[in-house]
Amino acid sequence: MSHQGNTWEREYRNPLLVTKNEGPQADTLRFLKFLKKEEKFRVEDRVILDLGCGTGRNSNYLAEKGNTVIGIEISKTALNLAKERANNLEVEVDYRLGDIGESYNIKDNFVDVVIDVTSSNSLNDIGRESYLNEVNRVLKNGGYFFVRALAKDGNKNVKNLLKDNPGLEYDTYVIKEIGLTERVFSRDDFVGMYIRFFKIINLEKKTSYTTFNSRIYKRDYWLAYMSKK
Repeated sequence: MSHQGNTWEREYRNPLLVTKNEGPQADTLRFLKFLKKEEKFRVEDRVILDLGCGTGRNSNYLAEKGNTVIGIEISKTALNLAKERANNLEVEVDYRLGDIGESYNIKDNFVDVVIDVTSSNSLNDIGRESYLNEVNRVLKNGGYFFVRALAKDGNKNVKNLLKDNPGLEYDTYVIKEIGLTERVFSRDDFVGMYIRFFKIINLEKKTSYTTFNSRIYKRDYWLAYMSKK
C-alpha cells in the first residue's frame, strides 16, 4: 500500500479528520438536484463511479435509488464498513479496494456519473494525471462529473499550512498530526486542470468549518459540476 494509503487506513481506524456518518453528503445531494432540475438528468438506473468512497455514504444512497454503483477506496477499514452498511440496507455496491490515482478496471465509456468528494486532493501529481485520464476514459460522452476540491483562494489557514508545513509538490501541505498531504487549488489552477477533458457547467466556492485536535478550522472548497466534452 502507498504512503497515502497507510495514512488513510490509520485515519479510518482512529478518525481525527473524517466522520463516519451514514447518510449521503449534502454536497452530493445538491449535485443530484442540480442534474435533475437544470440538466433534466435523473440519477436513477445509471452507472455511478464513486471515487474515494470511504464508508459508503454516497455509494449506498445511490444504490438505494436503483443505480449500479462502483466504489473505489484505498482504506480496507473504510471499505469493510461500507460493505457492512450496504448489507444492512440490503443494497448491492461493487466495492473495490484500490487507489484512485491508478488505472480502473472499468470499460471505456461505461459510466454515466463520476463523483469525487474531496478524494483526489490527496493524490500526488502523477496520480492526479492518471485519475484525470481514467475518469475521461470510463465516462460516457456527455456523462457528468462532480468534484469537490480544496480551495486555496482567501484562506488564511491554507496560507499558513503552505508556509509552515509545505509538501514536496506545488500547492501542497502536510497535516503533520496524521501525515496526510493535501493539494489546494486556486480557481485558475482548478479550471486549467479540468478543462482539458471536461466542460465546466457550474463552479462555485463553499466555506465550511471542521474541528481538528479540538480547534475549529475554516475549509474552503470548489464545487464543480462538469460533463465530458
